[in-house]
Amino acid sequence: MKIGIISDTHDNIVNTRKAVERFKAEGVAYVIHLGDYVSPYIIRAFVGVKLVGVFGNNDGEKYGLMNAFKEIGGELKGDFYEFEQDGMKFACTHGTVEQLRDALISSGKYDVVLYGHTHEAVNRQVGRTLAINPGTAHGFDVKPTVAVFDSKERKAEIVNL
Repeated sequence: MKIGIISDTHDNIVNTRKAVERFKAEGVAYVIHLGDYVSPYIIRAFVGVKLVGVFGNNDGEKYGLMNAFKEIGGELKGDFYEFEQDGMKFACTHGTVEQLRDALISSGKYDVVLYGHTHEAVNRQVGRTLAINPGTAHGFDVKPTVAVFDSKERKAEIVNL
């Protein structure tokens, strides 16, 4: 199964739509957003894909975001989300607190830790844990990126938008 991973869209509707189209083309089963949507309107760009997300540090309009997720049938999980998929245990966080993010990665409890916040794409093995940061879909002063995780292959690919 393929999972789309996106973070730090920061209201960039053009790049968010590009990401959604890429996820659809890749045939992802669902998309995980790791926070920093900023405004609720950006959530509507995800119509047509199953969206699951966590809050980021720039997501002040939490009730608006929760309502936007409900409107499109998505699930907003709060600040932290863990789940199992194809025999692997995942942890999802925005990654605002570096020590907590690193503790999740080094704990050995998770097969995959997904985080954002730094705007730097990461796809690295740390012990038994794969740490994935899709970078920033917004782009800012770097190339906008997302990631696609293949649970069958147990690997991720960073994708330029």
